[in-house]
Parts: sequence; C-alpha cells; structure tokens
Amino acid sequence: MAFAAGSAHGLSYVAESTFGTTPATPSMVALRHTSCGLQLTKDAFQSAELRSDRMIAGFKQGQNRCSGDIGIEFSWKEFDPFIAAAMFGSWSSNVVKCGTTVSSFTLERAFEDITQYEVFKGCMVNTWSLSIKPNAMVTGSFGITAKEVVAMTGTPLDAEITASQTELPYDGFSGTIKEGGSALGLVTGVDISLQNNLEALFALGSKNAAGITAGRSNITGTVSVFFQDVTMRNKFVNETASSLEIVLGNGTAKSYTILLPRIVYSGADNAVSGEGPITLNMPFTALVDSSVGSNMQITRTAS
Repeated sequence: MAFAAGSAHGLSYVAESTFGTTPATPSMVALRHTSCGLQLTKDAFQSAELRSDRMIAGFKQGQNRCSGDIGIEFSWKEFDPFIAAAMFGSWSSNVVKCGTTVSSFTLERAFEDITQYEVFKGCMVNTWSLSIKPNAMVTGSFGITAKEVVAMTGTPLDAEITASQTELPYDGFSGTIKEGGSALGLVTGVDISLQNNLEALFALGSKNAAGITAGRSNITGTVSVFFQDVTMRNKFVNETASSLEIVLGNGTAKSYTILLPRIVYSGADNAVSGEGPITLNMPFTALVDSSVGSNMQITRTAS
C-alpha cells in the first residue's frame, strides 16, 4: 500500500482569464516549492438548543475557506507571474510596480505516489515574503487565498505539465544592497514582507466564496547590520525617510533589483544577549514614492 510523501508532491498552475474559472484545456506549469500548506478548512457551528439530557442536538460545517502558504527558494523567472500577482501589477519592459491589476490562478496539488490531485480555483496572492541571509539560499513564501477547492480525483488537469525553470536559487553571497543610495556593508540579513489583506466574501446559498477583495498594499521588513556607528540608528531617531535597493544576482545577467524607494524606520534594536557582536535590527515600512509611483519596484535583467 502506498502512502503520500512530500518527496512525491507536485504543484502546478495556470492563469485564469475569468476569476475562479479554470481554462477549458489548461496548460499547467510546474511550480518549484519547498513546502505547500494550501488546503481546505471549514467553519463550524452547533445548535444552541437546550435539552434535559444536556446533549448537543446538532452540528454543521460552515463556509469553505481555502488558503495556505507556498514555501520557495527564490530563482530566476520561476515566480514572475506570482510576483506580479502579489504586487497587483504586470510586467512591462521587465519592470513591475505595485498597482491595482487583479490576477488569479488555478493551482493543482499532485500526490503522485497515491495518484490523487486537488484543484484550487480563484487563487490570489495575499502575501509575499523574502528572506536574505548570509550563507543561505534566498527563501520566501507566497500566501494564497482561493475561492474554492475541488474534491480530489485520480486524474490531473493536464497530463503534460510544462517543466519548471532550472536556474539555481539565489544566495546571500551574490548581489548588493544599498541604503539611502549608498552601499551598505556588514549586513546580517534583510527580510521583506508584502501583505495585500485579502478577504474572502461569502453570500447566502453557497459555502464557497463569492469573491475576494483586496485591502491596501502593506510592505514591511527588517534590515539587520552589525552595530558600527549611529548613522543608521539616527535615521530612526530623527524619522528620516530613506530607501533600500537590493540586487539579487550579479546585476547584469538573470538578476532582480528590488527597489523600495521610500522607507521609514520604526525601531533600532541593539539589545545585548551575550559576549558576541551586537547587531542593529531596524524594522521599516515602505511608503509610496511620487517619483517612482509605487512603494516597491522590481526590475529583472536578463543579460
């Protein structure tokens, strides 16, 4: 008897032209991932009826909620459709900015060792995070909110899935970081998180969501550096707006430049926990910049 194992888990996607509707003959594309928590959960409620025997008379399952995180190691071109969807934008001349363009996908989880497939429709990107650390791959996740999930079947949507990209993930050794327009040295880590505050909407007559609405584009993060002087700390103390530019790759071929053109720091933690080096941990919020027209801009450089 076969048992489902993560080593045989597959994940694929196709863009939807109409929200919540899978194309009639979908050409699925494999998606590289390190984990997948996409699943169906249900609300529940029980009867408030009072009985002389103290028993509960009724219990019902409520609304279907479909969501979960997809863990990734960030690599060239693999996640471009999901980056654009997370930013509610679209790639134009290899640049994408946060905007108001809505994108949705159909995602399919494949449990190949037991030949079962689970389809999620109307998938929108609620969150996107990246973590850049020394001596490690650049990791992250996409948080998905979906309209509905289809019961598992033994037949996939597409028997010939387009293969993933094959480039190696980015790492903490390559690339550069600029803060306020100047190279920032001795960085111990950068974390960036985008939150779209998606909300599934429900109406009478169906357990599935009728639609999904988006809140504001909220980008936050943390820059961590070895504590050398007060230059960075004073930007927090004086509430001085700055900027952050991160290049993943060598900057000339198959690389990404992530620009947060206007950030404000909300802390400068330099706590001591032992005899080792002291780090300065500075959380920030990214704001819209009038010259860029966005709170974040990503540029991809092919060659």
